[in-house]
Amino acid sequence: MAYEHILVDIEPPIATVTLNRPKVLNALSPDLIREVNVALVELDANDRVGAVVLTGGPKVFAAGADIGDMADQTAVDQLRRDQTGRWAGIAAFGKPLIAALNGYALGGGCELALMCDLIIAGDTARLGQPEINLGIIPGAGGTQRWPRTAGKYAAMEAMLSGSPVTARRAYELGLVNKVVPAEMTIEVAKRTARQLAEKPPLALRMAKEAVLKAFESPLSEGLAAERKSFYFLFSTEDQKEGMHAFLEKRKGVFKGR
Repeated sequence: MAYEHILVDIEPPIATVTLNRPKVLNALSPDLIREVNVALVELDANDRVGAVVLTGGPKVFAAGADIGDMADQTAVDQLRRDQTGRWAGIAAFGKPLIAALNGYALGGGCELALMCDLIIAGDTARLGQPEINLGIIPGAGGTQRWPRTAGKYAAMEAMLSGSPVTARRAYELGLVNKVVPAEMTIEVAKRTARQLAEKPPLALRMAKEAVLKAFESPLSEGLAAERKSFYFLFSTEDQKEGMHAFLEKRKGVFKGR
């Protein structure tokens, strides 16, 4: 479909989704988030795509939600609109989703990045949750994903002060996987996506599900889910190919079957 607020570029075996509202620093309007959701549903069903890069381009990821759109809304307006509830589809994307951050990733922009599976940050990136300065709190997962990743005290500092952290500090906190020169961010993210897209698709999906399960369930429940997925993968052609390729000292060719 044609998109107004994002760009979608498919270069099998990967795709790149670029937030495209540069005049407002990629402010996350409901229409933009809707388009990201639609694009990810389409890419999840596209067998030519094994992994996706999500970026805002070379200068900025996303400076936050569209405040002009929210300023005069009431609690009932927000409830009816379910503005942040509609982000759930992004977190539910089944394939590896890699964020490539340059410049600001603030508020909703930071929360969007934290929904991804890996984060490659340019050295210009700044991550933060400045909602406290607007009289609100994060509403798309910031208060939950920060402490699960960076710990209670780093999360408290981010939520209560509203001050952003540098890419290097984000790396120290475990919020990002790599910090690279800003001009290399998107290319490194694409290179990482291509590496992941070569892996067995079903195993990738189940590995992602298993890791996410660890944040949402007791250990015993997570271990049981992991064990079921482990056993299930022995019914796939990719498991036979992967193990025989290993024994035959050759590169496996995986088909997602």
